[in-house]
Amino acid sequence: MRRFSQLDVFTATPLKGNPLAVVHDAQGLSDDEMQAFARWTNLSETTYLLPPTDERADYRLRIFTPGGELQFAGHPTLGSCHAWLAAGGQPRAAQQVVQQCGVGLVTVRRDGARLAFAAPPLRREPVDDGVLAAVVDAIGLPAGDLLGACWLDNGTKWLGLRVASASRIRALRPDHARLKALAKVGLVAMQDAEGAADTQFEVRAFAAATGVEEDPVTGGLNAGIAQWLIGEGLAPARYVAAQGSALGRAGRVHVERDAASGTVWIGGDVTPCISGTLSL
Repeated sequence: MRRFSQLDVFTATPLKGNPLAVVHDAQGLSDDEMQAFARWTNLSETTYLLPPTDERADYRLRIFTPGGELQFAGHPTLGSCHAWLAAGGQPRAAQQVVQQCGVGLVTVRRDGARLAFAAPPLRREPVDDGVLAAVVDAIGLPAGDLLGACWLDNGTKWLGLRVASASRIRALRPDHARLKALAKVGLVAMQDAEGAADTQFEVRAFAAATGVEEDPVTGGLNAGIAQWLIGEGLAPARYVAAQGSALGRAGRVHVERDAASGTVWIGGDVTPCISGTLSL
């Protein structure tokens, strides 16, 4: 029997964020068993807490979607850290936790009751015109509404699209079958009067290749978007993004770039929903 937690991430209200399944004490599980359970939960991510193999880390994390393993993802990082601490985990440093995962070491800081992770290094690449045209057509975005595009890779690769209208983003009904063969797509636009008043940007994430057509609230994507937009002067150093509106969620992603270090921090509330034991 293993400890099991299910949490709602990027929300202080249950059922309004992105759910995460966390298996504690996961040593002894095979890759196939981890993948099978992730398919069974059918959540955007299921994670497994393990002892670290790097002496600088407090724990090691493996992250699985229904379709495969990820080297890094944001909402699993925050949710798993919360679960690890709630289960009695003791970090080496009082105000921060160091997570070991596929991209290396990720720092999670305690900011009051909220956790925030340091965005991993981002690789940006230009987008082939043919791929971009196919993606824009598959999501049903009028060409005139596209303001910019680039690949965003921080351990998970997204095609980032900057869109002129938040209302347009919320209204999109993409062809997920076509997108599955093209790219995972993240869209961002400045918030408008029809969106949440406490936010400055609207985000959506289409990820059919992972086995989940739309990821409700996506920390890793928001990290890449923040580094892209802040780096180009298109977003302030501190803002809140809304995500999940089209799915009936109300995710809130808190972004802040540290002026001294340049580190971009991605924070959010975590709400525990289920706690128990698991037999695999």
